[in-house]
Amino acid sequence: MLTIVSFIVAILILVSLHELGHFLVARWCGVKVVRFSVGFGKPFFTKKRGDTEWCLAPIPLGGYVKMVDTREGNVAEADLPFAFDRQHPAKRIAIVAAGPLTNLILAVVLYGLSFSFGVTEIRPYVGTVEPASIAAKAGFVPEDKILSVNGKAVKDWSDVQTEILLEVESRRVDVAVQTASGQQTVRVIDAAGTPDAGKVAKNSGNIGLWPFKMTTRLGLVMKNGPMERAGLKVGDRLLTADGKPIEQWLDWADLFRRNPGNRITIGYERGGKVYEANVRPDAEELPDGTLVGKVGTAPQRDEAWDKRVRYQYTPSVPEAFRMGWDKMTSYSLMTAEFFGKLMTGKASLSHVSGPLTIADVAGRSAALGIQSYLEFLALVSVSLGVMNLLPVPVLDGGHLVYYTAEWIRGKPLSERIQAIGLRFGLAAMLMLMLVAFFNDINRLFG
Repeated sequence: MLTIVSFIVAILILVSLHELGHFLVARWCGVKVVRFSVGFGKPFFTKKRGDTEWCLAPIPLGGYVKMVDTREGNVAEADLPFAFDRQHPAKRIAIVAAGPLTNLILAVVLYGLSFSFGVTEIRPYVGTVEPASIAAKAGFVPEDKILSVNGKAVKDWSDVQTEILLEVESRRVDVAVQTASGQQTVRVIDAAGTPDAGKVAKNSGNIGLWPFKMTTRLGLVMKNGPMERAGLKVGDRLLTADGKPIEQWLDWADLFRRNPGNRITIGYERGGKVYEANVRPDAEELPDGTLVGKVGTAPQRDEAWDKRVRYQYTPSVPEAFRMGWDKMTSYSLMTAEFFGKLMTGKASLSHVSGPLTIADVAGRSAALGIQSYLEFLALVSVSLGVMNLLPVPVLDGGHLVYYTAEWIRGKPLSERIQAIGLRFGLAAMLMLMLVAFFNDINRLFG
C-alpha cells in the first residue's frame, strides 16, 4: 500500500507542477486553456473554473494542458486572438519550455528542503569488495581511497558510483586510488562487453564495491529463522565454521548460500565466552531453479570505519538551496550525458526504467523517511525535466525545435516535415516505453 500511495503522490506532484508551468505561462501569454488534466484517459473527476476544465484521469503516466488551437478543429471567431498557434514563436517557446523548467526548479526546491534537514556524505573509500565481482577482478581492496574516475575527480561515494556506472558497460574505466599505505595507483575496470557488465544495471549499478565494512557480529536475527532456532542472538560474533576460522562477513554469506539444508557447526563468541551451535540454512529456490541457503541474519557495520567514511552536517538554509542548485545541475548534465550515450550506443538500454521501477523506488524511499522521499522526488523531477527537453518530436523539446526554426525562417516548417518528425517521435517513444516495461518486469520479477 505504501508503494502505491507514494507513487500516486509522486505523480500528482511532478505531473501537476509540470503542467502548471505550461498553464501559467500560457495564461500569462494570453492563450486560452480549455483543459488541465493530470493523467490520461476518460476523466473520473472534472471541475470547471472560468474557461478551464480541471480533470483527473485514471492512467497516471503523465498529463496535458489543452489550449485553443486552430490546427485541432474549428475555433470561435472571438477566441482566435487567444489561440496557441496564432501566437508569436517566442511566446510558444516560453509556454512549451515552462513545463520542463518547472521540473528543474522543483528539483532545486526539493533538494534544498532535504539538505536543510541535514546532509550525510560518504567519503570515497572502499570498505568491502565482493569476491569474484567486477571490482575484485579490477584489483580493488578495502581502504582504497578513490581519487578520480577516468581523470575526473570525485569528492564523495555518489560521484564514484555515477562516474563508474556511466562508463563501465561501454569502455575501459581507469580509477585512480590511494592505498592504505599512502601509495597512488590505478585500478583498471575492463568489463565492457562481458556478461558481468550486462548485469550492472539489473544490480542497481553495483559492481561489487561498497563504502562500508561489515563485521562478523550479528546485527539482525530473524524470528524463527535458522540462526534463532540454533540459539544465536543479536550481538553474537561468528568465529568458525566446522572448525575453520572465517574472518570476513562475505565469506560467511557465501558459505550459507552454498549450503542449503546442510548442517554447519558454528563457533561463536558471546560475552567473552565461546559456544558452538548447529545451523542448517533454509533452502530457497531462485527463478532459474538454483537452490541457495538462507539463515535469516545480517551483520553489524564496523562502527569505527563508519565514523571514518561518514560525514554529517547541517548547512544553513541558503547553503542548502545552493547545494540543491548544484545537485540539480550535476544530475541534469549526467542525465543528458546518459541520453547522449544511449543514442550513440555507448550506454545499455538496460538502464532505462519505467513506472513499475519508479513505483518500487517510491515505496522504498518513502519507507526510509521524508528526507529520502524528497530526494527521490527531486531526482525523478530532474529526469522528467531533462527528458522533456530532448529534441524529439512529441516531447516539449521537439516542439521547441519546430518553433525556433519557425522564428528563424519567418514561417513554419512544412506539414510534411512535421508529420515525418511526429511519426519518428512516436515510434521512438513507443520503443523506449516498451524497453522500460521490459526492464521493469525483468528487474522486479526476473
